[in-house]
Amino acid sequence: MEVTHQGRKSAVTGSARKIKDNAADWHNLILKWDKLNDEGSAVANKIVNLGLIKQDSQREQHMVMEDLASASSLIIGRPPDHSRELEEECIKLVTIVDNMTRVVSKMAKLVSSERGVVELETFQYRAEGRPPPLFLTWTTAQFAELSSKLYEAFSIELSLKKAILQELAHTTNSDLCLVYLSCWLHQPYIDHDIKLLQEGLLLETGHRTL
Repeated sequence: MEVTHQGRKSAVTGSARKIKDNAADWHNLILKWDKLNDEGSAVANKIVNLGLIKQDSQREQHMVMEDLASASSLIIGRPPDHSRELEEECIKLVTIVDNMTRVVSKMAKLVSSERGVVELETFQYRAEGRPPPLFLTWTTAQFAELSSKLYEAFSIELSLKKAILQELAHTTNSDLCLVYLSCWLHQPYIDHDIKLLQEGLLLETGHRTL
C-alpha cells in the first residue's frame, strides 16, 4: 500500500517533516522496485524458456543438416520463429532494469537529503545535538544511517540484476539459468534485516502502527 505525504495541517515541521516525507518516499520507491522485480522475474523466466527452445531447435537443425545435406540450404535460410520473441523479451528486461536504475537513483537523492538534515542540525545544535528524538526513539543521525544501509542494499542488488541481464539470454547451461532466475526472484542482498529496517522506518515515523 502506497504511503502519501501528510497534509499541511500536520503539526510535524522542520527536520521531522522532511524525514517523515522521506520515509514515505522510501516506502513508495520500494513498492515500485518490488513491482519491477516481479515483472522482471516473469520476463526472465520467459527468456530462459525461449533460450532453451532455441538451443533444442538448433540441435535438431544440425542433426537434420547432417542427415539431409542436400536440403541444408533451405534449412539455413529458415530462421527460428522464436528468435524475434526472444529479442523482444530481452528488450523488455532491459527496460525493467533501466527503470530499477532510476529507482535507485531516487534512493540516492533521499540519502543525500537525510545527510543534509544531519548537517543542518549539527550546525544548529553544535556538538550537543538535538535534545529530544524527532519521533519516538531514533536520532536524526540514525535516520541517515538507515537510509544509507537501504541504499547500499538496493544498489548492490541492482548490480546483480545488471549482471543477470547480461548473462541470461546467452547462458546454455540450464542449471545456471535456474540459479540466475532464483537470484532475481529472491534478491539475496535485500534480506530479512533490510525488510526489518523498512518496517522500523515506517513505525518510527508514524506511517505504520503496531
